[in-house]
Amino acid sequence: MCCRRFEPRRRNARKAFSLVEVMIVIVIIGMLATVVTVSVRSYINKARQNTARHEIATIIEALDTFYSIYSRYPTNEEGVEILARSSEKLPDPLLSKLPVDPWGNHYQYNDLGRGDYEVICYGADGREGGDGIDADISSKDLRK
Repeated sequence: MCCRRFEPRRRNARKAFSLVEVMIVIVIIGMLATVVTVSVRSYINKARQNTARHEIATIIEALDTFYSIYSRYPTNEEGVEILARSSEKLPDPLLSKLPVDPWGNHYQYNDLGRGDYEVICYGADGREGGDGIDADISSKDLRK
């Protein structure tokens, strides 16, 4: 009979990853997530600014419709709020709801007199002035 050779078991057979390997993978995933988050944030900010421009354009249309019905623009006291209310001449409001900018602030309406007005979004900081994401967006800018 032939002798059966016994082969020793391999001790180097791997059944799992070491802690160091797992930590390296986690660090790499974290770095990739950071890069993606930073690059996506700029797109989100631009989308918010574009949304504010679009909403201002909608408010301008409602203001022009208001003017065609009442032969005047709303006063500073009435503001944009009057566009979201029904009236005797307008059973359905011109705006379905009172608009707020993408950062949750109300749009500022200024009646400049002589048939001129301005609708302003003060940007992410909600204050006048600013750069980048905090920059003001005005109806005057949209008309240029």
